Amino acid sequence: MKIAIIDGYVDEPACFGVPPYISPYIRYIAGALVERGIGRDNISYFTIDGIRNSKKEDLALLGRADLVVILSGMTVPGKYLRSSPITLKEIEYLCRTAAGVKVIGGPIRLGYSSEGGMAASTLEMADENVFVARQDIEAFVHDIIAPGPCIGDPDNVEHRMRTVGEIGRWADKGAFIIRQHPDFPNIMCEMETYRGCGRDTHCSFCTEFFYGPSTYRSVEDVVAEAASLYKEGALYFRLGRQPDLFTYHAVDLGDSLPRPNPQALESLYSGIRKVAPGLEVLHMDNANPATIATYPDECSKIMKTILKYHTPGDVAAMGMESADPAVIRANNLKAMPDDVFEAVKLMNEIGSIRGENGLSHLLPGLNFVHGLAGETKKTFGLNYDFLKNILDDGLLLRRINIRQVMPFSGTPAAEQQLPLAKNRKNFLKYKEKVRKDIDLPMLRKVVPRDTILRDVLCEVWGEGSVGTFGRQMGSYPILVGISEKLPLGEFVDVRVTGHGFRSISATVIRE
Repeated sequence: MKIAIIDGYVDEPACFGVPPYISPYIRYIAGALVERGIGRDNISYFTIDGIRNSKKEDLALLGRADLVVILSGMTVPGKYLRSSPITLKEIEYLCRTAAGVKVIGGPIRLGYSSEGGMAASTLEMADENVFVARQDIEAFVHDIIAPGPCIGDPDNVEHRMRTVGEIGRWADKGAFIIRQHPDFPNIMCEMETYRGCGRDTHCSFCTEFFYGPSTYRSVEDVVAEAASLYKEGALYFRLGRQPDLFTYHAVDLGDSLPRPNPQALESLYSGIRKVAPGLEVLHMDNANPATIATYPDECSKIMKTILKYHTPGDVAAMGMESADPAVIRANNLKAMPDDVFEAVKLMNEIGSIRGENGLSHLLPGLNFVHGLAGETKKTFGLNYDFLKNILDDGLLLRRINIRQVMPFSGTPAAEQQLPLAKNRKNFLKYKEKVRKDIDLPMLRKVVPRDTILRDVLCEVWGEGSVGTFGRQMGSYPILVGISEKLPLGEFVDVRVTGHGFRSISATVIRE
């Protein structure tokens, strides 16, 4: 039996899987198939970019597959350097092309932009061989394989969530699939420590609560997954699939903010370093600023642990969302501006020291969401003033992400009368002001002129004065424009020569 896994990419609040990243879901799916008796040689992995560039004979492989699994879902879509997530039209085409059973799943079950949920259901109704996994796709794929192995009756398969025990096994068994990624070995392996939101009430727009309360993976399982990936040739790792790394195995005190567990993070990081001694990158993602502000002592210990075992250039994205107290209260956001400021300050005190790759060890990033309930013209001024205070106080931010809310059915934001259209002119004016007055001077401080950046991966060719665009492997890497046209896939060291709002120019260092 032949199986084809198509990676249409995912981008969620707490998981990223757009090249050079590969999401854990892909590995779980592959491992679930192996556990059900499917041989590794019978499992083929394709990225949607690879399919777009495929020859007709390669596409014929999809037509002969007994089962085609399509992973997709962009609940917080961004801009991507060299990859484009799968479109609904492409999903429809693939479903027509493949003769076997088709399973679609991932975050797309929550919706695709504003109409994806409806579109996925339409696909299912239009073809009796198309099935949408309404819970975890990896569990649905596992359960659809009957003894033999063969494909059972999908109509009789329960839509369910997988367990942490299952993904512990599947992550190990599915590690082999990374070798089929077209970018291998230059891929970032996104790893999960836990998922779900532990808060009693949730941010109005966030989709993480659909995964239920926090379910922690054991340290032993995460370390074992790192060992399996390393054995397959993985060198770049990110602990990114969780809403707040600082509350991994946190102690529930019965209120909305559990107490961090520094020992759990020490065991996790030291364990990964032990099983993957030659890794090139170990980064993280996602930190709740309220956790850091509420538990500064515990979080200081965790930050020092991260610096002890990680690699420089690390970024902790903090979901501030808004500096307007009215918006914070109306949308049940996580932290007030003073809390976020203290979290940014503490991380700067511990993590801003520059490392061997040319970047600070650990810096915060801030995420802002616009179009939320309660937003007025005043909101833009409060957000700008907050960022200006960060800059004027000499603190560093690795990134400032400003996006518009994308409400999904089932979230409070979907039921609210959102003010985005009314404030759109103000939003665009404010965003441009942040880019000019905050982003540019901040980037000049994060990577001053003449800074040497090590191991920049050449990814795409540019035009005009920019011959090549590249980035370092890691969390939220800085875009580097190089005047020369260089071989793609090559790593080079560069010297910073200039700055844009969100990118830098540089020249290659030749020794």
